[in-house]
Amino acid sequence: MSRTIRRVALFALYQLTVLLGIALLPVALFTRRLGVPLPLGRAVDGTKAAYEATE
Repeated sequence: MSRTIRRVALFALYQLTVLLGIALLPVALFTRRLGVPLPLGRAVDGTKAAYEATE
């Protein structure tokens, strides 16, 4: 049961980071022009890897 809860929680966290990345895309593009990249891609990749590891 706890394995299923963990998997659902990781999936929700992954979806939330994808949504956050989409919502912050204009901010990320602006900060990249200033020379300060945002690590949103690493956050999405990390949660995706954690979710896929629960399979």
